Amino acid sequence: MSQDSSVGIKREGLLLGIGNPLLDISANIDHEFLQKYDMKPNNAILAEEKHKPLYEELIDLYNASFIAGGSVQNTMRVAQWFLQKPKVATYMGCVGRDKYSKILEDKAVADGLNVRYQYTDQEPTGTCAVLITGKERSLCANLAAANCFSPSHIEKPENKHLIDIAKYIYISGFFLTVSPESIQTVAKHAHENDKIFMMNLSAPFLCEFFQKPMLAAFPYVDILFGNETEAEAFAKANNLNETDKRQIALKISEMEKINDKRKRIVVITQGAEAVLLAKDGTVTEYPVVKVPEEKIVDTNTAGDAFVGGFLAQLIQGKSIDTCIKCGIWAAAQIVQTSGCTYEGKPNFQS
Repeated sequence: MSQDSSVGIKREGLLLGIGNPLLDISANIDHEFLQKYDMKPNNAILAEEKHKPLYEELIDLYNASFIAGGSVQNTMRVAQWFLQKPKVATYMGCVGRDKYSKILEDKAVADGLNVRYQYTDQEPTGTCAVLITGKERSLCANLAAANCFSPSHIEKPENKHLIDIAKYIYISGFFLTVSPESIQTVAKHAHENDKIFMMNLSAPFLCEFFQKPMLAAFPYVDILFGNETEAEAFAKANNLNETDKRQIALKISEMEKINDKRKRIVVITQGAEAVLLAKDGTVTEYPVVKVPEEKIVDTNTAGDAFVGGFLAQLIQGKSIDTCIKCGIWAAAQIVQTSGCTYEGKPNFQS
């Protein structure tokens, strides 16, 4: 998986991510606020009708901060942080025509992303309320416009060009719920042009309830990411008859793959436990740097940050070994901040 020598390392447009853009609206609140909206601490839910006023209330009364969110967008922003050069990563997803999408775009662009949103008039921009009570966090996501992404967006000449110039393409499993057709188009393009196509399992429920589109994308996947609960859910849904995570990683790496020029790589994170790498028929464990309990602020986006660190090294032609170590380092930094945020320049040493 070496870097194409005909292009400059860290050139613009090298990495493309497609996913569900959400504006994270984060605030410190009290338990009364949670009770008012019938929410629990340390829980994640999809917004119902009764939660709709919550977002404006956070902004008006609780001095909320805005963070560009959504799993793939987080990953692309972290990759850009490491790369320290604008527009190496391009990001696509669907937003509404409203003040939220403007805030979202401004934040993402400030982080160096080349943002190519599709705009819809049907729904408002997706938002995720991050409700903080002490060390506990409760999430309430309203996907809204993110659900409206359509294949027409990637057919536009200016966007098709960005897909053409990308060498590495990354999607989240969450995007399987939105536009499987777009995933197939991009996956086939990657295969036909010998590009690296990567996917994240993203959530256990996707392995079960979106098994069909997931398995349709799977033969194209060169590198697969997931955590231990997602790997277990995948093994169960696909009758791998394994509970040992090392064996699950190995079996996933050996599943059908269309591009036989390289074997599939599978990376399974396990929180504070070792990261598992299944590659070329063997499993390697990478110890995780333990962050002291009192320094942990927010573990929500650790997985997104891990992949961001990994991809930043991969697209520079670094070894998989370095990619994983950078992913571990990135996750350790992000869990010490609120949301997927960071400061200064990264000082990762491979």
